[in-house]
Amino acid sequence: MNQKDENKDFEKNKDSQDIHRINEHTDLQIYEEASKNTVKPRSRGTDPEDEKSFSVEAVKILRIAQEEVAWLLDRGYPVNAVITLVGGHYQLTARQRLAVQRATSSTTQCLERRKRLLSLQSELKGPLQIDGFNLIITLEVALSGGILLSCNDGTIRDLAGLRGTYHPIDKTDQALLLLGKAFKELSVPEVTFWLDSPVSNSGRLKSKILEYGEQWGIPVRVELVPNADPILSRMERVITSDSIILDTCGSWLNLADMVIRQYIREAVVIDLSR
Repeated sequence: MNQKDENKDFEKNKDSQDIHRINEHTDLQIYEEASKNTVKPRSRGTDPEDEKSFSVEAVKILRIAQEEVAWLLDRGYPVNAVITLVGGHYQLTARQRLAVQRATSSTTQCLERRKRLLSLQSELKGPLQIDGFNLIITLEVALSGGILLSCNDGTIRDLAGLRGTYHPIDKTDQALLLLGKAFKELSVPEVTFWLDSPVSNSGRLKSKILEYGEQWGIPVRVELVPNADPILSRMERVITSDSIILDTCGSWLNLADMVIRQYIREAVVIDLSR
């Protein structure tokens, strides 16, 4: 099959059981309001090779790879060695290996994390502690049409990565508008965003969060700290998909999953566990 035929096949099948687009009702007014922002339109977490790397046939291979990675993790093998072994066997690209690694946790990790997962439908009796870059970047990727992973521990993760550099984009404003809508729907009493101060433009993002927070009708705090992970790891009602934090925090909520499934019309989510 030539490249043109592969592309046609991808377009025909990308809404199949391998890749689904979430088409829940979206408040169009939110997008109209966000589009007035002067930030130049850009995307987050997309890659020109994704059409090939996450085609229908590629996802079939990635699912087999994930199954084998999970089997090895359950038997105590170190994750880096496992990804190298399985990724090499199936000749996975670096981005495909990253996808399998981020989507896969051991059975023990999954069970322990789910024990501490709070329902979004339950009464929230205290402030949400938000891993700011983690949550906002995931929503930016969803709004950009980038690849998202429905992971075996119940979280949704992206492939964007931070690497110490961050620049707000037009999707940042849209993400914050959607968060405000979610906070109102869930009757969230208070929120604190935790941002890593060494990351570039963390101060700029803090200002943007506080600006939008004035419209949310609840107390909003933004804390700039050298490293948010150890702080969030000791807290309750944490919003994150970071594996290290999820393994040690007192409790957490899966807010990104709720926002993406209810509000983002074109989010592309791949589930390797099915």
